Amino acid sequence: MDKIFIFLQHVVPQHLLSRVTGWLAELEHPAWLKNWVIGAFIKQFKVDMSEAAEPDHERYPNFNAFFTRELVEGARPIAAADVVCPADGAISQLGDIVDGRIFQAKGQDYSAFELLGGDAEWAARFAGGKFATIYLSPRDYHRVHMPLGGRLLATTYVPGDLFSVNGVTAENVDRLFARNERLVCYFETGFGPVAMILVGAMVVAGIETVWGGQIAPPPKTTRSERFDNTVAPVELARGEEMGRFKLGSTVILLFPQDTVEWDQAFSAGTSTTLGQPLASAID
Repeated sequence: MDKIFIFLQHVVPQHLLSRVTGWLAELEHPAWLKNWVIGAFIKQFKVDMSEAAEPDHERYPNFNAFFTRELVEGARPIAAADVVCPADGAISQLGDIVDGRIFQAKGQDYSAFELLGGDAEWAARFAGGKFATIYLSPRDYHRVHMPLGGRLLATTYVPGDLFSVNGVTAENVDRLFARNERLVCYFETGFGPVAMILVGAMVVAGIETVWGGQIAPPPKTTRSERFDNTVAPVELARGEEMGRFKLGSTVILLFPQDTVEWDQAFSAGTSTTLGQPLASAID
């Protein structure tokens, strides 16, 4: 079955399917159909609506509004830690960046250079550093928050494939996270530069940031933007929302060498909750 699944990943029109899904997820009518789809999704994936600021699924105008739902105040307390988990989900992998490469799954890895859209200068800043890959499942809260306070320096939108992101594809699709469409966000922090990479996936119809809105997928080339923080600085505190997925996917964190140590409670497969302590500073 895994081989069939991987084969289908290669032959289906990934972008067309994802864009059509995105269009459908924005539909508000007929209301009965929208309500039925959301209700079925909640039942299938056991979504805990008691945590939502709006627990009545029929009051969401469309599927995307439900999927990117806000949580009730206090549902995710932010720990007083150096670095906290940026999202609900599970650790796919975490560890060291070794010889410029990041571990993906058994027998699979990829380069930081590729992940960052071919930017050698930025990749060099994370040489010998730390990485953490966090997968958001369909049932999870899909807003992404800051793992620590930082000032936005630059972003790079990198076009790419839209393979599904899960354990099967991680083990069987070569350089999965360096091939999929993604948005790279660089922040200046107390630990130096930190990268947050929001990775798209099959039927992920959009990635949004709080400063720029939805990232438009159509461009065919890498698009970089540096921010003039002397005019309108984008500064976000630890635990503050920085973006969200409309159906999807994965967040990857990169830290420079000799700055942080991951909390020993985390390893591949460990569940994460927004705001939990994730790492501490190296003295």
